Amino acid sequence: MNYNTQMEAAKKGIITPQMKTVAEKEFRDPEFIRQHVAEGKIAICANKNHKCLEVNGIGSMLRTKINVNLGISRDCKDYDVEMKKVMEAVNMGAEAIMDLSSHGDTTEFRRKLTSECPAMIGTVPVYDSVIHYQKDLADLTAKDFIDVVRLHAQDGVDFVTLHCGITRKTIEQIKTHKRKMNIVSRGGSLVFAWMSMTGNENPFYEFYDEILEICREYDVTISLGDACRPGCLADAGDVCQIDELVRLGELTKRAWARDVQVMVEGPGHVPLDQVEANMKIQQTICMGAPFYVLGPIVTDIAPGYDHITAAIGGAVAAMAGAAFLCYVTPAEHLALPNVNDVKQGIIASKIAAHAADIAKNIPNARDIDDKMADARRRLDWEGQWECAIDPEYAKSIRDERTPEFDDTCSMCGKFCAVRSMNKALNDEYIDIL
Repeated sequence: MNYNTQMEAAKKGIITPQMKTVAEKEFRDPEFIRQHVAEGKIAICANKNHKCLEVNGIGSMLRTKINVNLGISRDCKDYDVEMKKVMEAVNMGAEAIMDLSSHGDTTEFRRKLTSECPAMIGTVPVYDSVIHYQKDLADLTAKDFIDVVRLHAQDGVDFVTLHCGITRKTIEQIKTHKRKMNIVSRGGSLVFAWMSMTGNENPFYEFYDEILEICREYDVTISLGDACRPGCLADAGDVCQIDELVRLGELTKRAWARDVQVMVEGPGHVPLDQVEANMKIQQTICMGAPFYVLGPIVTDIAPGYDHITAAIGGAVAAMAGAAFLCYVTPAEHLALPNVNDVKQGIIASKIAAHAADIAKNIPNARDIDDKMADARRRLDWEGQWECAIDPEYAKSIRDERTPEFDDTCSMCGKFCAVRSMNKALNDEYIDIL
């Protein structure tokens, strides 16, 4: 049987090679994967033109995946540096790279990503529209925006963030329901500004059916952007956020009817006690479509440490059903991340994702933790490096503070509980001094 998209194949009962790959990675039966793809609860973002892709599945019942945002800006425009960040991110285990470039030859960089990078590639076409046409925002037409979506699809992009959920109604809501931070989504603010200046409806909403046909042709997953995500704790869960989410639920149904896969993007800045509720509301309104969250960031006062605030929120969010964590770096709110910022953001997100996977009883998720415990019991340092999420850094700490005795560390020395217990249980003499 012929099929255009992974979802269409799944609905027809076909287990595709991509579904088999995901099943192997997730220790699941291929039929389990097929069924959840058919229902829209697993997305396999795999553009037909992304030939070097290493396929992964995104869904709350699978391992939590990590996305890394990168790209060129007017202030930081070294393509080689960005590609170095990309490949380091992939080597560290990021499953997706999102190209947020807003300067220079974006087409060349995007095509380099889809020809060389094995991770899923995502983009935000509304950013690129201004750069591609070299026009001010108000001079762009609805057709211009749609044509850029088509260009990205042709270039092999696996998922596109489209801010389809805000409409002209949102303009009045933002004016009426005063927010502390207004709209903080870059793409959302551009769509809002375009509607305000032109008087037209959001083109990504008005011409959604045409976009679905493009995505169906190339099997591009739509990531429904949350233009009204809260940018501070005070705005979490307000009318604008929830009204947009309801609209995203409607758009999810329309995409599924055309066999187009969907992810739904979520907050944002959210108080810790509200994170789980946000996940449950989304799962209900969007019928279990994979939820893709930025953080959530659980306090507003930690610039320079927002990779930590996001990891706290991300662990709770993923445990409550989020499927995809967008990393946050120490540079969030401050600057474009450098290579070390990228590393710190990925590590924090991977810790959050892994902790959540253990809590959700994802198959085999805890195996590596049990292996680490065995190595620690044996005081097997090389075995511990093999299990560590960042072995080089862990090893560097020990090497910088070399203990007097190899079977201890400089914290406890011969007072080490593990050493003492090993000797006691082996009926050996326990020397302390």
